Amino acid sequence: MVATPEVYQGQFGEFTIDESDRQGVIIYRAGLMIAAICFAVASGLVLFGKNPDIYRFVTPLYTGFSLALGVSLLTIHIYMAALHRTLQAFWLIGVIAALAIAHADPQPFIVTVYTNPLTILGVGFTFAALTGIYFKEAFCFNRLETKFLTLIVPVLLLGHMLSILPLQWERVLLGFWAVLFLVFAVRKVVQAIPPDIGDKSVFAYLKAQRTIRA
Repeated sequence: MVATPEVYQGQFGEFTIDESDRQGVIIYRAGLMIAAICFAVASGLVLFGKNPDIYRFVTPLYTGFSLALGVSLLTIHIYMAALHRTLQAFWLIGVIAALAIAHADPQPFIVTVYTNPLTILGVGFTFAALTGIYFKEAFCFNRLETKFLTLIVPVLLLGHMLSILPLQWERVLLGFWAVLFLVFAVRKVVQAIPPDIGDKSVFAYLKAQRTIRA
């Protein structure tokens, strides 16, 4: 016997949630979890590693972080299509910049970025996309950790790029970022799926409006 799907009342009509919707949310959350783990491990190597040779391991971790974040940006549900595309474009710019930086300097990627703060003008686009996710989650679900993350990320990156943050403060902010990112990812795992899908009637309405304008 096939269960009858639950019908939800949206702003512009009724809608149901199918298996593909649920799979999309699961992939979105899995991407966030992988990205958070890669970021936390890389941050741990930077903060607690005593041997500079370990910095080379940050590069594959950053690659995993970037790819997982890209998957999440493909599957995230955002009502404003222009904003969704903007975050994806930011991610792509950041990835291209990271590839260029990694291949232009024989030093480990993290060393190049740290010692050349202006490289943040390129790779920072990836973190701008990540901050967009934090902001979306803070706005939609009132998550305390994402409110802090929305502030921590630009403060740390801009502070380092402008050389106005003491090293100790950079280390503290990076540590908080890694921990809160993990907290956020774990809390997403246990969150009910339907809220992450959102009001599908709004998506249908916006799509119809775009079709009419076209």
